[in-house]
Amino acid sequence: MADGCPSRTVRSMSAFKVSTELGPEKDGLEVTVKGWVEEIRDLGGISFYLVRDGYGSVQVTLVKKKAPSDVRAALDGISRESVVEITGVVIKSEKAGRGFEIIPSAASVLSRSATPLPMGIVDRVSTEMETRLDNRFMDIRKADRGAVFRARSDISLLIRQKLDELKFVEVSTPKIVSEGAEGGSTLFKVDYFGKKAYLAQSPQLYKQMLMASGLNRVYEIAPAYRAELSDTVRHTSEFISFDAEMAFIDSMEDVLEVLQEVMVSALSRTSERYGGNGEESAERPAPPATPFPRLTYSECLDILGSEGKAAPGGDIDTEGEKIIGRVMKEKGFSMYFITKYPSAVKPFYVMEEKGTEFSRSFDLEYDGTEMASGGQREHRYDELVDRMKRKNLDPSGFEFYLRSFRYGMPPHGGWGLGIDRLVSTFLGLGNVREAILFPRDRSRLSP
Repeated sequence: MADGCPSRTVRSMSAFKVSTELGPEKDGLEVTVKGWVEEIRDLGGISFYLVRDGYGSVQVTLVKKKAPSDVRAALDGISRESVVEITGVVIKSEKAGRGFEIIPSAASVLSRSATPLPMGIVDRVSTEMETRLDNRFMDIRKADRGAVFRARSDISLLIRQKLDELKFVEVSTPKIVSEGAEGGSTLFKVDYFGKKAYLAQSPQLYKQMLMASGLNRVYEIAPAYRAELSDTVRHTSEFISFDAEMAFIDSMEDVLEVLQEVMVSALSRTSERYGGNGEESAERPAPPATPFPRLTYSECLDILGSEGKAAPGGDIDTEGEKIIGRVMKEKGFSMYFITKYPSAVKPFYVMEEKGTEFSRSFDLEYDGTEMASGGQREHRYDELVDRMKRKNLDPSGFEFYLRSFRYGMPPHGGWGLGIDRLVSTFLGLGNVREAILFPRDRSRLSP
């Protein structure tokens, strides 16, 4: 132990993240590290063990002639990815990867890993997505993959913090429902004690009902389900939806301003935390530029017309979104709103723009990918029922929802945003499944 350096052991809960607290300046400090044996190099008289605690890795150096016999016995023949607890002294070393090493004085194997491993952690050989998802617990041991879910946690936390500042109330709505918010073609059927029921596509109808309750501003971050027969890098059957609704709005612009404020706050602060942080590091994503531009649907058709992708009266397809995304990126904007879609392509609850074929609706786009869809809702009972009928929906099947519009419903609006897609796009992952712990799609129901 270096002269003048007091002995101190980091134990219990403080030991779970000790790798991030260590550096050459800790020379002489006694520490306890708990984690997985990532790499082993046995050079005969000396062995090196790289131990990863989930936040970073430290080098443990075993000089066999000098090490206690019980330490040698514990580490002898140990397999990679076994879980160990090692106590030792930090020694400054220019030869070690991080400028220091730990000389062990005590070691125990908490859990021995089977061999061979189902996939590599530090190996430079790429592993197929299916193998990774089958062994997701191990896949996330990789520093960059674990960092994705810490960033995702940050985004959700920061969204909640901003909404709390804006006086929103977090709510939880049913996930087993009697009717779908967006039609029956993408509903998962459920046998509910012999009754017909479905998994919720969205909390849309319930959050609108709450606008008549006096809570005024509500949000929910929760699972939603879509039985879409698609196999794309953007879609899964189960996803986490961030939905919000605001009462007493003057126009749809009130909704756009709040959504912009939430996105900028969450992504800017996550960008500050993510990347450039030792072994968890990845390229730091850039927060979106503000203010988010507003493009009307008609303006988008003008852009797409020059590309031969115009589809008047219909929705903008994936390829069209990508083209618009490239145009906006050239102008310096990653996030932007597309507004005033045709009423024909929007759900019954979206308010129509009087005297036109358009609606008070919007999509939030991020690098040419739809992140959120929302708008001002139709709060007037008669107009809402009329719109339902024109959409070939039977109002009697929505009586639970319509009751809230008979007894005083204020003007309101809101959005639904896919958290998985937001994280995937923000971090440049390329496939939304990379941002989901255990994805559910057409082919995957386990683990």
